[in-house]
Amino acid sequence: MRQPYGRAIASTVTYAHPRWYASAGYAVAVQDVRGRGDSTGEFSGFAQEAADGAVAMAWARSLAYANGRVGTYGFSYQGLTQLLLSPGSPLPDALAPAMAGLDERLHWASEGGAHWWALGLGWALQLAAETRRRAGDERGWHSLRQSLEGGTFLRDGLALLQQHDPGGMGLGWLTLDPASPAGWRRHEPPEGLLRQPMLLLGGWHDPHLGGVLDLRARARAAGTEPWLRIEAWSHLNWAGGLDRLQLAFFDRHLRDRDGLEAHPREALADLGSGIWRGWHAEQAEPCRWALRSNGLAAIDAAEGRLLPDGEGGGVVWLVHDPWRPAPGRGGHLGLDAGPVARTDLDARADVACFTSAPLSEPLLLAGRPELELELSCDQDGFDLCGALSVIRQGRAWQLSTGVIRTLGPHCRRSQRRQLSLQPLVATLAAGEQLRLSLAASAWPQVSVNPGTGDCPLGPLGPGHRVITLELQLSEACLSLLPLDSRAD
Repeated sequence: MRQPYGRAIASTVTYAHPRWYASAGYAVAVQDVRGRGDSTGEFSGFAQEAADGAVAMAWARSLAYANGRVGTYGFSYQGLTQLLLSPGSPLPDALAPAMAGLDERLHWASEGGAHWWALGLGWALQLAAETRRRAGDERGWHSLRQSLEGGTFLRDGLALLQQHDPGGMGLGWLTLDPASPAGWRRHEPPEGLLRQPMLLLGGWHDPHLGGVLDLRARARAAGTEPWLRIEAWSHLNWAGGLDRLQLAFFDRHLRDRDGLEAHPREALADLGSGIWRGWHAEQAEPCRWALRSNGLAAIDAAEGRLLPDGEGGGVVWLVHDPWRPAPGRGGHLGLDAGPVARTDLDARADVACFTSAPLSEPLLLAGRPELELELSCDQDGFDLCGALSVIRQGRAWQLSTGVIRTLGPHCRRSQRRQLSLQPLVATLAAGEQLRLSLAASAWPQVSVNPGTGDCPLGPLGPGHRVITLELQLSEACLSLLPLDSRAD
């Protein structure tokens, strides 16, 4: 494992301690990447890892007390370091990247044209604090830590990064346009790496899930079938982890042992029933819904309708007041990531809700939800933030969220837009209801749109404008796209 947080941690927030693997017969090496922990040199983020990873891989293969086969594991930063090796480098015999992707824009820093604000800023400040620690700057370290503990980083975090880590990777991402690939790095693994035995791990409530699904698609295109598990996990809460499966995976590919055959190659945890599903779970009907409202969907949470077999229609006006922006909660972008109740959010008058009738039979949702609708606003920018929920015993439990950010004078023209939400597999029981909720902000998961056409980087400011959105519902459609479809 190669990671930037101090090797003694060894990702034990999600994995068993390395000694557990050692007790099963493995030599486990956890390395501080260059410029982190006790490693010398200057830290430059993912750009440094291909060359350094190749050296580490060659060293591991040379260990006299091991059998010469090397496996790699780790999540997040430690997930991507497994995939970055110089051309011609020896490849791992098996790898288990978790919660990581190859595209720094789409898999690490933004979605729907909006930066991940709370998550991205918090992570950048964590890296900055390590930079100040290594420099012996206790005052700077405490300043960064206090802003994170007190929550003030949501307001002053950008200035802190400019002061304490001006050349850092996190600040660099925040200076790039999340709506354009220009300037962003998209990594390419070395030839043959994606054909090696691979175990991919993801979470329905993890922001890097798109990266994991992209890796699966790339591995299959390269001619191999990776092992895959997607659980009801957030980035840091794995609810018991997956060390037993990972050990069986390495036992098969590094030691030629049996045991892996007892596990299915691909399994997805159902958010509703908890049952393990295969990748090609049959999609229950309906898979498309129309939206209908007489104009009160943002006033009365029960007025707007999701119709599985019928025509939608109506117009809904959604007013975003930046003084009290609609909050984002839970999901894959929240500091409180995971499943949450949102009944109180749906009761707000700046949240439009569309709810199905009670289900007459169980409904399996499997795919990536996407909403298409025609809308316009009265300013030069707007956000549309969606949440898909199940209504169970009168309460709304959030399943999936998404955001689209649009900037420029064209926002004033009525145009058809697409809002993509986090992929999911979830079974709704008979009697439950499906709900789509729409708002014009999700603070602090994404920064507050000022309506001026400028790319927002932070909370409310005195120049922020009230934004009124007009949603035309006559041809609006909520559908489920395949799990491996991409939301660019």
